[in-house]
Amino acid sequence: MAGKVLPEVTNSRTSKEALSSKIADRLKLIEQGKYLYLMLFLPAIYFIVFKYGSMFGLLIAFQNYNFVKGVFGSEWVGWFHFRDFMSDPYFWILVRNTVLLNVFMIIFYFPTPIILALILNEARIKVFKKFAQTVSYLPHFLSTVVVCGMVINFLSNEGMINRLIGLIGLEPVSFLMDANWFRTIYISSEIWQGIGWGSIIYLAALTSVDPQLYEASTIDGANRFQQIRHITLPGIAPVITVMFLLNLGNVMSIGYEKILLLYTGPTYETADVISTYVYRRGLLGNDFSYATAVELFQSVIALCFVVLANRFARKVSETSLW
Repeated sequence: MAGKVLPEVTNSRTSKEALSSKIADRLKLIEQGKYLYLMLFLPAIYFIVFKYGSMFGLLIAFQNYNFVKGVFGSEWVGWFHFRDFMSDPYFWILVRNTVLLNVFMIIFYFPTPIILALILNEARIKVFKKFAQTVSYLPHFLSTVVVCGMVINFLSNEGMINRLIGLIGLEPVSFLMDANWFRTIYISSEIWQGIGWGSIIYLAALTSVDPQLYEASTIDGANRFQQIRHITLPGIAPVITVMFLLNLGNVMSIGYEKILLLYTGPTYETADVISTYVYRRGLLGNDFSYATAVELFQSVIALCFVVLANRFARKVSETSLW
């Protein structure tokens, strides 16, 4: 009987020693990277408080929220606000404007940082390269209010654009009052403001491409365009795929700040999107439950887009978000 107990005691001691050894190794790793963990602390707190903690507020999408009664005391109405939004005659106009604006952003805005990164990567004059990078980065640091003020000044009836149009004998165009021009104005301003900053991640990815591949292709007689096509683009394809999937997550949402500052009554037909509608209905109209339901609807649709796109990317390539 004693011979049976001794092995059990030995195994128990061995497992405890192994566990304590693992804990010691983990603590040692934490000690070695303590400054990195310290840097991670503030961003983690930000996401926990403002991203995950705020998800508790989604409950009011299923209530007639009342300030006095609070979240737990307000009347539960279930899917009422969702049905109300989807039965609104304005629903399809908002969805159309939101989707079209984001699709055009993906088509016209998404490739521009990649193109700029390729051009800068091919530049051989270092002074020109640094100057071009600095100039392209600067608009990113301008506030949205400043950018919109510049756009309004340039496109007003007495602005620079209309003056140039007048020099060639054409009539001034009321860009800011024409609904057909709004998407062009919005996307152009986004490209000007974000092209330089967006190119940084692609420039970083280009540094990981093996220089020996370029040397070998040069010996084989490949020109610059062939090198870009067969070496550079395949080398940064995983980064492009990941960024494209992340951009698809915004297909049903778009920042409302610039739209609020640029749109006017005549441009509501093409400029009004779900985010601006939520702002008017929720903050200006104090209908928080309805606005939360609309935002939740928008987020769920965006999540579906990302999941489907990620599954497709995983099937056709080796790159995906998860």
